[in-house]
Amino acid sequence: MLIEIKGKADSIKRCMRRPLSSCMRSITLSLTLLDLAGSVALLLWGTHMVQSGIQRVFGAGLRALLGRALHGRWSAFLAGLSITAILQSSTATGLMAAGFAAAGLVDLVPALAVMLGANVGTTLIVQVLSFDVSAASPALILAGVLMFRRAANTRTHDVGRTLIGLGLMLLALHQLLRLMTDQEDASVLSTLVHAASSVPLLNVLVAAGLTWATHSSVAVILFIMSLCAQNVVPPDAAFALVLGANLGTAINPVLEGTLSTDPAAKRVAIGNLLSRATGVVIAMATLGPIGRMMVIVEPDYARVVADFHTLFNLVLAGLFMPFLSPYAALLARLLPQQQSHADPGRPLYLDPLARQFPVVALGNATREALRLADVLGDMLSGARAVLADGERRLIGETRRRDDILDSLNAAIKTYLMSLDPEQLTGHDRQRLNEILTFVVNIEQAGDVVDLNLLPHATKRLKRRLCFSKEGEAELLEMLDHLTANLRTAASLLMTQDTRIARILADEKVTFRTAESAAKAAHFDRLRSGRPDSAQTSALHLDLLCDMKLINSHIVAAAAYPILERDGALLVSRIAANDSHPSLDENLSASGLPPRGSFPSR
Repeated sequence: MLIEIKGKADSIKRCMRRPLSSCMRSITLSLTLLDLAGSVALLLWGTHMVQSGIQRVFGAGLRALLGRALHGRWSAFLAGLSITAILQSSTATGLMAAGFAAAGLVDLVPALAVMLGANVGTTLIVQVLSFDVSAASPALILAGVLMFRRAANTRTHDVGRTLIGLGLMLLALHQLLRLMTDQEDASVLSTLVHAASSVPLLNVLVAAGLTWATHSSVAVILFIMSLCAQNVVPPDAAFALVLGANLGTAINPVLEGTLSTDPAAKRVAIGNLLSRATGVVIAMATLGPIGRMMVIVEPDYARVVADFHTLFNLVLAGLFMPFLSPYAALLARLLPQQQSHADPGRPLYLDPLARQFPVVALGNATREALRLADVLGDMLSGARAVLADGERRLIGETRRRDDILDSLNAAIKTYLMSLDPEQLTGHDRQRLNEILTFVVNIEQAGDVVDLNLLPHATKRLKRRLCFSKEGEAELLEMLDHLTANLRTAASLLMTQDTRIARILADEKVTFRTAESAAKAAHFDRLRSGRPDSAQTSALHLDLLCDMKLINSHIVAAAAYPILERDGALLVSRIAANDSHPSLDENLSASGLPPRGSFPSR
């Protein structure tokens, strides 16, 4: 009886333990997943801070360097490698190269070579972090915080951001290793990844999806390295995950690429994806012997993951570099240049993916802004044809171009306003304001053509009025002058040259003088009793005023921001004279508050 009672008691105890044990396992699993997610999030945020900080410090200079290096495949390869090693983002380098190629500034072969170099460049930071350097994390974070908070210099401020990000990456890696060193947590993680680790293709797909979602192959590779270092996943599974991460980082530029409907604009992104996919297929076929050989050569599992990542990209570059010319020709046949655009008001260069890289996004916005200058140039040419030849059919076509200006202006402003202000340096903010000033003034100049100049020209045609030969020559000469100033403004937007800005600003004085001379000549013809001048007097003067206003917008679009930046722009054209009371004195005498007392709008 006692034995039976004791057996029933033991049975009851076991039944009571099972729910408690199951509950504890659930709690342990939840806490482990929470710790894992937090460590991975810290790693991603640290990577983001490093990338954004370096882009702020070196972004504009590196873009210019890349533009100069794109004249040969090997120089482009080295430029892509070095720039990506600094920026820690092959996506940013690829967007720059794709932008140059889409604009026709470089051939497709150097652009593809840049991508091969960028793929190798991303492996360098992984190589450095594969060593145990976590002890430097507190020092890096401390130095970064001091530079970030104390420094008045913007460049030093951004270097501090970079150091903080690097310290957070090291701290996150240390946390991951600690998490997986704990036997209980490691067993839980091993159970979670055991099913996937036995299927290499599933590993590739999972890692590719994770890299696409996080937009950071570096962070994913470091996470894989931590898993393998603690035997959570075997080396073969880690190698398959590395292949997936390399594939996933090439997906983003294709899926979220340029807004252009022209297939040729996606040649670089698709070419990079196809080369990566080809490399993954070849590596998967030889994964077994390569993996065993690498484990023998490098027994350290953290180092062997980094070495495999580097070896894959080096071999891929070695395979494709000799065949880039036929490969580029194949891409050109598969993705031909689109000959026409259905909607001329649709932006072509405002790539949404580039918004995470301000230096690239601002370059894209600049290229789109130049389209506004081209459209305004077409409007001025149409207006000239209407005045010179009476081309009535051009009036409607020219006025429709103002709708294109409105659409592009709205798209550019929306694009620029979507940039993260925290990622913009002082130089970036200044450049953003310059682009906005340009597009707003060019759009307003188009409004003057549409609402003022063309209606006046239409009125002349309807009333069958004819300008005098001298007056018509003056008007056409001033229109030609406007077109030349517009070309100068477009060039100035790209070069940012103070000398060109002064030349364009002086054109306002020249234009004002020419307008005054034209008015004086017109009044002289009126005094002489010329009937043609008398009939068109009001129209002639209105057209002169319209052209003067258009020229003012063109000068303000490009010259004034540069001169104001350099402190070469005067506040007022009115000369100072001590014998006359100042404006503040006149306001005070009138009972009005001084200028500084008016509330700003």
